[in-house]
Amino acid sequence: MLKKIFLFFALLLIVPATSLAQGYGLPNGQKFEKIRFELINNLIIVPIEINGAELTFILDSGVSKPILFNLSESDSVPINNVSEVTIRGLGDGEPMKALSSKGNIFRLGNAKNFSQDLYVVLDRDINLSTSLGIPVHGIMGYDLFRDFVVEVNYGSKNIKLHNPELYRYKEKKNDQTIPLIVDRRKAYVEGTVLMRDTANIKVKLLVDTGSSDALWLFREPERGLEVPEKNYEDHLGRGLSGDIFGKRSKIKGVRIGDFELKDAKVAFPYREFFGGLENLGDRNGSVGGEVLKRFNMVFDYSRGQVTLKKNSNFKEPFQYNLAGIELQHNGLRYIAESIADSNGIVKDDDSSFGNVKILVENRTKLSLVPEIVVSSIRAGSPAAEAGLREGDVILAINGKGVHRYKIQEILKMLNEKEGKRIRVLIERYNKDLLFSFVLKKVFDDD
Repeated sequence: MLKKIFLFFALLLIVPATSLAQGYGLPNGQKFEKIRFELINNLIIVPIEINGAELTFILDSGVSKPILFNLSESDSVPINNVSEVTIRGLGDGEPMKALSSKGNIFRLGNAKNFSQDLYVVLDRDINLSTSLGIPVHGIMGYDLFRDFVVEVNYGSKNIKLHNPELYRYKEKKNDQTIPLIVDRRKAYVEGTVLMRDTANIKVKLLVDTGSSDALWLFREPERGLEVPEKNYEDHLGRGLSGDIFGKRSKIKGVRIGDFELKDAKVAFPYREFFGGLENLGDRNGSVGGEVLKRFNMVFDYSRGQVTLKKNSNFKEPFQYNLAGIELQHNGLRYIAESIADSNGIVKDDDSSFGNVKILVENRTKLSLVPEIVVSSIRAGSPAAEAGLREGDVILAINGKGVHRYKIQEILKMLNEKEGKRIRVLIERYNKDLLFSFVLKKVFDDD
């Protein structure tokens, strides 16, 4: 994971909620609906239509009801049967006002729900698009998983929504089916964490496709769930009610079923950021997208089971933010580029992300492109020690102009491998400055 974005929006409704009979379904006789998704920062981004409006949502198994947010002035989404509620989730902020809407039509391909409940958050500060680099309007989860057998193929980046009455399990080599505990609209698996200084510890983990992180554990020193000696404080992301902080470290591994991932990245969030959850019960943490993407999975909530199969991501090393920089979009800026080659021939170049282009004397192109800024820096990181600051505008990395790249590609350029020298050209107070630093491991090998 190159940029830490925690997208877990577990809701605590402070007013009672009632729901109409509702559910997703496919046309008679159709066995499944296949939907392509984008995998950005370990998150599943799916196209969805709500009351005729085409939007983009994160598929988040950690959320109970769909939440709509980040509506711009150009968005027009009709919603039905609206009332005001107060909601609260993870983070350090206060509860917020939101709208509860009932009887909405949701459509993913041929999969439709004609009476879907929905929450609308009007706080403009809740905006995932700036960090992900594409428009994202909301999150959805449980209702879809409840009504289908959901097959998630992280390898080919598609999901299949199977009609549970027509779905037939086929025994496949190297597949493993394990129990899936569905409780209060959330799904859990049991696993084992392999700590370095204690015995292996059994844990119950929330399955959270809406978290881009790998593994979260709650501190329970009496059971041996303690932050390892080698750790650092980190911003783990943002929940519905604000920022979330904790300690980041590494453990010997995590085992789910018979599958074991070694040297697993782990975070220990501070418990005060869970004020929006009254009772965590026997839950010991969460397993997120950086672990889940290593499997192709079949979720069957109705039978209480999930089938896992390793994919090509399984042996990938866990990713750390080696540079210590987090980035986000911050509006638009003009850039000027020459479009003539050495012979003076004007070249047609459509590779820029700019959506406005102006030709000046047929040789210079002015393009309106996203402005990429440093949104935060980890204390003591190579970028911080080199002198970079929050708010710096990133212009180029190792001589490559960043306007030609998606934000996740830029983060990859910044975090390629230990020992690589990174040169970052930035703009600060209308001056261009060049900084240089060498990437170093967050943790030494044991």
